[in-house]
Amino acid sequence: MDSDSDPSSPWASLDEAEEEDDNSSPEASVDNQEEDWLADLQRIRENNPLTSRIYGRGEHNFLHNMTDEEWEELGRDMSNNTHLEDVHLDDGALNDHKISFLFRGLTKSNSIENIHFCSNALSVQGVRSMVPFLQNAANFSSMYLVYNNLLSEGFNELFRALRNNPIEVLNCGYCGICSIQIDIASFPRNLTYLMLNGNKISTDGCRVLAKLLQEEDSTLAHLQLRKNKIGDEGVAILVDALQNNKSLGTLDLRGNDGISKQGQILLLKLVNDISCIKATLQSNHTLRYLNDKCIIRDGYPLNVDEEIQKEINFATKINRNHDGNPDAAGREKVIQTQLHSARRSELADLQGVDHSVFSEIGALQLPEVLALVDRSHGQGELYVALKSVV
Repeated sequence: MDSDSDPSSPWASLDEAEEEDDNSSPEASVDNQEEDWLADLQRIRENNPLTSRIYGRGEHNFLHNMTDEEWEELGRDMSNNTHLEDVHLDDGALNDHKISFLFRGLTKSNSIENIHFCSNALSVQGVRSMVPFLQNAANFSSMYLVYNNLLSEGFNELFRALRNNPIEVLNCGYCGICSIQIDIASFPRNLTYLMLNGNKISTDGCRVLAKLLQEEDSTLAHLQLRKNKIGDEGVAILVDALQNNKSLGTLDLRGNDGISKQGQILLLKLVNDISCIKATLQSNHTLRYLNDKCIIRDGYPLNVDEEIQKEINFATKINRNHDGNPDAAGREKVIQTQLHSARRSELADLQGVDHSVFSEIGALQLPEVLALVDRSHGQGELYVALKSVV
């Protein structure tokens, strides 16, 4: 486990919505589960304020026995309900056929906030059935479609349907997405979390995502691209887009085997470019979590790639400590890396920098900088600094 990990890390909460919790359903017999399901349907029909959630899984045979007319009736009842907030129908509870009837009735909602339709083999046809609802869901907040068969066509249609939707969280992990064709103007204005783990997104997909990140009013704060087909070229495109981005706090690229040491160094330079003091100050101070490799410490030696991730973690930890204050983060990086001989030496080796930081500092500023080294790191570092300038 990385000792720099933070319990507030997004990996701890939204990290694996694809691992749907099995705790949602209470321990109960099949008969009781069916009774509970029928009771929920009745309360939804009656607009009972005590029922704000509906839950079903493919293992429940009573769901498979519902007729097309019953699915459509349920959709109408959900559409007319003003208390229903969460809809969980996972693990084969739905398919393209059933969802077409459900959303024939469910065309709008002022109360539904969250939808989980994971592991249902839904395709672009299923997405098309949901379009009227998605365009008329006034308080919609999150949608989890992990482990479906959306493919690129389904994902792109979904995004177009969400154009004016207030959605904040979208998880389309493990859906067979290869290409992304998104009109920048169609990007949901409140989307904060976009999770696309386990797809087949490559360089071309990174180009589209880069355009989103370069938008001046970008709202995207968390982007998960774990286990895709991203290589060094894709990394370079994302790094370029993030040079001036002020919204993205989390970028997860773990499990992209095409990212080499060269790509990792690009990510490191994004958050702490050691080539000169000005470059350090102009590095990205917004990213709070940037992961390419998992680090196992606890007595195990770090290889070169893990050393790079260790330095990335050090820089993003500074960003977290000065969240919302990029000037303070930049100053801290200069003090902790440029003016600390051992750490700067490690970073210089990784980034191919072969000159002393003190060669950039004028004679008039040198006494003040040396005093700062003494205050921040003690006389040992001051001695090293003096040796390099005499």
